[in-house]
Amino acid sequence: MVNVFRKWIDYYFADEEAVALLVLLASALLLILFMGDVGAPVLASIIIAYFLQGLVGKLKRVVSHIWAVIITFVFFLGLFLMLAFLALPMIGKQLMALTAELPGIAVTSQSLLLGLQQEYPALLAQDQLQKMIDLISERLAGLGQMLVSFSLATIPSVIAILIYGVLIPLMVFFFLKDKDQILSWLARFLPHERPLMRQIWQEMNVQVANYARGKAVEVLIVTVATLIAFGFLGQNYAVLLAVLVGLSVIVPYIGAALVTIPVAVIGFFQWGWSEQFAYVMAAYGVIQFLDGNVVVPLLFSEAVSLHPLAIIISVLFFGGMWGMWGVFFAIPLATLVNALIESWPAPVVKANSSVSVE
Repeated sequence: MVNVFRKWIDYYFADEEAVALLVLLASALLLILFMGDVGAPVLASIIIAYFLQGLVGKLKRVVSHIWAVIITFVFFLGLFLMLAFLALPMIGKQLMALTAELPGIAVTSQSLLLGLQQEYPALLAQDQLQKMIDLISERLAGLGQMLVSFSLATIPSVIAILIYGVLIPLMVFFFLKDKDQILSWLARFLPHERPLMRQIWQEMNVQVANYARGKAVEVLIVTVATLIAFGFLGQNYAVLLAVLVGLSVIVPYIGAALVTIPVAVIGFFQWGWSEQFAYVMAAYGVIQFLDGNVVVPLLFSEAVSLHPLAIIISVLFFGGMWGMWGVFFAIPLATLVNALIESWPAPVVKANSSVSVE
């Protein structure tokens, strides 16, 4: 067994640079696992700067580097301030309004179940009905308490949020401005001859950048389209639902299935079984159809394609490791792993080697 394992190591890690790359990846993973909370602002700044680097590169074709950085940073700062002072307060207001409406939803649910039991007494017994009513009331009450406690728990962290609100944009600016100097400094700790690392980095950069930037554009398109459709139809909590629908595209298949529940529930309790409810669900279905059949093929024609099973496993794995953040970044991380596997050089088998590949 030991000899088999040793041959496998010699086969795939005969190159010293491959071993150095493996150590580098393992160190980065351990650093994120054990210092994720402390380094979260730095990591967030690096990710944001990475997303914005494409815009900087395009602007550098017509202006100098510093002006490309300034224009890109002003664009990012405008989006950041818009999110902080317009979108988040509006979402929070609608979230609190939905929390206040939960008791009314519970009462309406009880009335609907009572009417269903009277219409179909053979299908729904009285004791089963009471259990369902108690379960709905308990879950809605728990949801309301969770939302209230979450809002109260965030009050002490206002100062930290303000600090991050200053530090993150500042770090994004310097990561964009001094990218070459930072990469040159980091290169001092790597082998001088590193063709393998350059090849893998180029492959990962193309695939991950295409996917990440494409997802950002897809989230924006789906959010705006849903907001316009729900606002036109008079759907309650249109902003909150639009944000949920937009964020759901980050996790393909699973996200769309989960976000359908709040869209249908809120629409049903607003209009009941009516034409207006049918219009809302039809609009939601059209948006999902166009996203999957028009937007995604256009945005990700050059990006790596992951099998649905790989997507589900990635969500479960990274979500189990890092919770909600792991769910959000599961697909980019899976894309990165796939790019690493595809870029890893095929081992060269020597003539006298005892290991052979069919």
